[in-house]
Amino acid sequence: YTYDKDEAGKSNCYDKCAANWPPLKAEANAKAEGEWTIVDRTDGTRMWAYEGKPLYTFIKDKKAGDVTGEGVGGVWHIAKAD
Repeated sequence: YTYDKDEAGKSNCYDKCAANWPPLKAEANAKAEGEWTIVDRTDGTRMWAYEGKPLYTFIKDKKAGDVTGEGVGGVWHIAKAD
């Protein structure tokens, strides 16, 4: 998912937000490639971004293919490749 309140290359989802929308974590040895980049969060963790948009999961999605977070609060959207 992407979050409308994020900025390019910067996550603005922390605390309660991140508890419900966990960042798509990037391992310490992960390397950016092409449109896939890595965002360093202020809490010291790293997360994946696509085309500069930080990427998240949603705690209410229980299995692969679930997209129950689409449109939540008018600010969460399925990440789409152009």
